Amino acid sequence: MLRTAGSDLESIEAVDALLVTSELVTNAIRHGGGITAFHAAVTDDGLRLIVSDASPQHPVPRPIDHEISGGYGWPLIQRLTDYIDITPQADGGKTITTHQRLS
Repeated sequence: MLRTAGSDLESIEAVDALLVTSELVTNAIRHGGGITAFHAAVTDDGLRLIVSDASPQHPVPRPIDHEISGGYGWPLIQRLTDYIDITPQADGGKTITTHQRLS
């Protein structure tokens, strides 16, 4: 999808897009009770990701503790995207929508 949008797969933007995708999916699996929906779309000005999971709990940044693994994903998502929306779902889960520029 990124290649068809004209992105060089070795560009910083493409690497960042893959990192954000990986983190959203991993967080949904590890902390959200599993993925209930996933959609990725290239728009005129970037990449829109939509990931739904089974948990109503919003992601919460936690203090970085170098003695404990993890805690870096949500801050990375916040830093690398220019838009984040978290919407509760009727089934008790949530949907996280992000947008990230590709150029």
